[in-house]
Amino acid sequence: MPPTASSSSSVSAAAAGTVNLGDLAVHRLGYGAMRITGKGVWGPPADRDAALRTLRRAVELGVNFIDTADSYGPNVSEELIAEALHPYPKDLVIATKGGWERVGPGQWVHNASPKHLKEAVEGSLRRLKLDCIAVYQLHVPDPAVSFTASIETLARLREQGKIRHLALSNCALEYVERARKIAPIVSVQNRYSFADREWDFLVDFCEKHGIAFIPWAPLGQLREAHKLLETIASELSASPLQVALAWLLRRSPVMLPIPGTSSPQHLEENIAAAGLQLPISAFHRLSDFDPPPASLR
Repeated sequence: MPPTASSSSSVSAAAAGTVNLGDLAVHRLGYGAMRITGKGVWGPPADRDAALRTLRRAVELGVNFIDTADSYGPNVSEELIAEALHPYPKDLVIATKGGWERVGPGQWVHNASPKHLKEAVEGSLRRLKLDCIAVYQLHVPDPAVSFTASIETLARLREQGKIRHLALSNCALEYVERARKIAPIVSVQNRYSFADREWDFLVDFCEKHGIAFIPWAPLGQLREAHKLLETIASELSASPLQVALAWLLRRSPVMLPIPGTSSPQHLEENIAAAGLQLPISAFHRLSDFDPPPASLR
């Protein structure tokens, strides 16, 4: 493990500070539970015991926000979270998603119909062993279904007490604005990283309106900037991945990265980034890096 912490006992997600999800405050470095499934995000993990150890270790390291979805497996990620952690710590917030179905490894099919979303919420409640889902995200707008109908369905489930807070994923600003006219939105989850800043303007919008921004693939597309990351990491006695996470944390106070892994050791390396103090000069050097367009990657 890179020497950003003197020992594993000093590593804690709490060092990143907190961000609000409505009336819930969580540590600003969470855990994404997609990688505890099988290849192609399909089926059980190759090492079930390691997946369970990783989940338990995340909580031990101060992680109190875990992101998952019914489509991860499908169902596998939610089931493993419950197996590893139920009964849950009082401060643990589990966010899940619905609106995508799975037909095979690496295959995703839209379905955000009201009927499916109702069934998806009930299924997640059952698998996670919850009476109410703290944060429920529409996984992606469905081009064949009215977006308004999808959000109104989730809003009704919120009124029924099955969902505490609503959130969005994989969506443009237009959808965020439309959804907020129907119900409060506490977070937006889009692809974003130090080297992949397509959604910069949406981060700024979320910050302005007090909405948490959850970057998925927070360690994605780093190859193009590896030399710069390595240089700064060497200066800070850290790893390049830790520097990339530290840049995200400094980018905005509403940023809530959720790096995922199925390895307890890799998890500790990620969480150690919560305590990495990125100097303002290093932040600006990294911010001045101009990532190539996504089409060139």
